[in-house]
Amino acid sequence: MADSAKLQLYSYWRSSSSHRVRIVLNLKEYRVLCFWIVPNCLFLCLIGLEYEYKPVNLLKNEQSTPEFAKLNPLKYVPVLVDGDAVIADSFVITLYLEDKYPEHPLLPKDLKNKALNLQVASIVGSSIQPLHNLGVLNYIEGKLNSNEKVAWAQYHINYGFEALEKLLKDVAGKFATSDEAQLADAFLAPQILTASRFEIDMGRYPTLARLKEAYDEHPAFIAALPTNQPDAPTSS
Repeated sequence: MADSAKLQLYSYWRSSSSHRVRIVLNLKEYRVLCFWIVPNCLFLCLIGLEYEYKPVNLLKNEQSTPEFAKLNPLKYVPVLVDGDAVIADSFVITLYLEDKYPEHPLLPKDLKNKALNLQVASIVGSSIQPLHNLGVLNYIEGKLNSNEKVAWAQYHINYGFEALEKLLKDVAGKFATSDEAQLADAFLAPQILTASRFEIDMGRYPTLARLKEAYDEHPAFIAALPTNQPDAPTSS
């Protein structure tokens, strides 16, 4: 079993980029056989990669502190620290974890399917989420108004979702590109969840809506939800 004790994840509970990495860490399971107390029973135990959660409060601008800027000069979350390796950017982090922990591959060997996973991840990570992240929306609100901020986010999410729906509608299994969760799903799930904050009509995207149902039932995705993170606000 590989040693993951030194992993640290600098994350913000509501950051969809951090959310992707949490899903990947949970999906990168060690699969081991465990004897149970029940006589003559053998169970498959799934143990996700262990990591220390290091909260970074974006609303308090903690990402701009000198200490965090040393980890990532762009001052964005997430950042993964693995011993003396410091990796920023969610896409780079997922590829790092894929290479270091091959026990549960999230990129298939089939080149066509692998390319599809990378394409989906790229659409979310390059053509949708960066256009409605906190910094962009705050800038638009400051220059225009809050209504324009929401309209801007809705436009870019719908534009990307139209492409993703066409791309996946004829190839999706239980999950986006297979009957098992893969890299594409780690990027899709947070983006679909974020869409609800902007009142996106998911009825326009039946494939993506169906995938959300699968994510809502998968333990790795449930554990990675923003509301399940230690820095999430507690309800009074």
